[in-house]
Amino acid sequence: MDPRESEFVDRMGLVMERLGGTRTMGRLYAWLIICEPPHQSLTDLAARLGVSKTAISTVARQLEMVGMIERVPTSSREHHYQVIHGGWEHVMRVQFALLRPAVETLEFGLSVVGEDRPEQRARLRDTKEFFAFVEYDGEQFLQRWQEYREKTAAGG
Repeated sequence: MDPRESEFVDRMGLVMERLGGTRTMGRLYAWLIICEPPHQSLTDLAARLGVSKTAISTVARQLEMVGMIERVPTSSREHHYQVIHGGWEHVMRVQFALLRPAVETLEFGLSVVGEDRPEQRARLRDTKEFFAFVEYDGEQFLQRWQEYREKTAAGG
């Protein structure tokens, strides 16, 4: 890996860390975006990233579970992984789906907190309305993303 690729991989590690993942998760994902061939074995990934094979295996399974990378069939017994096109979109769909239970829980909170506690009810209502709005807007957001992607792919 040349120094600029290494810097990109390390920067993505920091980005993923800020998003709530681990630095290794971001570094692995970044390397799989730019590596050649586009799929890599666990041994190659561990060596390239300077991380133990066990750590890479754990992080690869986590990224696979959230739909950002996939295991690819090979003739060898060792697992190989590659990036899934649309992985971030899948992650966002999952996150938007998690908002429904939050809205329902906040509605329950409103049924628990009596009218005699207007400040608490206002905070509950404000939080519930925020999550409900994000849930409502989520599908439109993903549709706008698809339109944007089609437009930029067409050179627009």
